[in-house]
Amino acid sequence: MKSRFAALAAVALMSSLSSGPAAARDTVLHIPLADVLAMPEAKAKLDPAFKFYLAGQATPNVSRRFSSDVSNPKTNGFGKDDNFGCKWAALSALISLQESAKRQGGNAVVDIVSYYKKVEYSNPTDFECHAGAFIIGVALKGTAAKVDE
Repeated sequence: MKSRFAALAAVALMSSLSSGPAAARDTVLHIPLADVLAMPEAKAKLDPAFKFYLAGQATPNVSRRFSSDVSNPKTNGFGKDDNFGCKWAALSALISLQESAKRQGGNAVVDIVSYYKKVEYSNPTDFECHAGAFIIGVALKGTAAKVDE
């Protein structure tokens, strides 16, 4: 009887292993960058004189371009609303891009596109965010620049 039970258990285990892993959640959201910039946390952490411009968005005259940079922060999504988690991750990306641009002498980041898993998503108002069951991620790529004020 024990050997028959062991055989059935082995068959069940093999069957479950061969069915492959369950698909992980990857919800794609498109969120206005203006919503992130309006957050109280953004007002506290971003330099108000510094500007961010998505690709396709009207910009002031760009007098100098520096290098491009990518920021790819993640945040813990457990128990968080996807929308809030996306904004939080985007704010982290903007802080990183701002710091990089300032080190190069810039006062703005221009031509910002989403760059999740190195796939570009360009929109003049929105960025792309990917929310999973436990991790929420945003990847932004932009060019440090000096713009006329």
